[in-house]
Amino acid sequence: MRAARAKEGVEIAPSILAADFTRLGEQIAELKQAGCTLLHVDVMDGHFVPNITIGLPVVASLRKATDLALDCHLMIAEPDRYVERFAEAGADMISVHQEAAPHLDRTLAAIRAAGAQAGVALNPATPVATLNEVLGTLDFVLVMSVNPGFSGQEFLPGALEKIRQLSEWRAAQGAGFRIEVDGGIGVKTIEPVVRAGADVVVAASAIFHTSNPRASFEQLRRAASLATATKV
Repeated sequence: MRAARAKEGVEIAPSILAADFTRLGEQIAELKQAGCTLLHVDVMDGHFVPNITIGLPVVASLRKATDLALDCHLMIAEPDRYVERFAEAGADMISVHQEAAPHLDRTLAAIRAAGAQAGVALNPATPVATLNEVLGTLDFVLVMSVNPGFSGQEFLPGALEKIRQLSEWRAAQGAGFRIEVDGGIGVKTIEPVVRAGADVVVAASAIFHTSNPRASFEQLRRAASLATATKV
């Protein structure tokens, strides 16, 4: 299992949900050359969220195609049935939704036992306090800054307070979990997210729905570095 705080600085995790799947291997290679270390993989089942997207075969294919870390965000009902299989397929990080995992501690233990980092995702209307009993055992928390299920939505500013709460709790308790943020991230929104305490920032449309995904990735990384350097 990779260490939860293995990376220095803020990681930009391109979400392949917005990628051109006819050129996916090429786009991943370009991002790696630009310094990308982590890919975000949005798994949707048509039940927990309306859309159906990527499943186990795609994750297994990605694992064969790249050595970049794979961050699998399971937006699915009954995640306990699948977490081990996603780890076996090659996921390095697996997050399940607090709202979909009634036996959350058991689910997280299964992810860790399978050799992946264990994380929990929170929908915009779900308070941080629902994680009080597991925060000390998590590798990362994924704060949703849009309602899950669709790419291209606008950033919900209420996520910033959640990031601050998590950052303050982490500092007070000396915890090691990373704070990840997903939804509506672009050049204008990445700075406040990083200043609030985010360690991993997921970007989809802001990278892949541009004329030059590599340049867009680099622009976001520079913006994140500047925000980190000027934190008060």
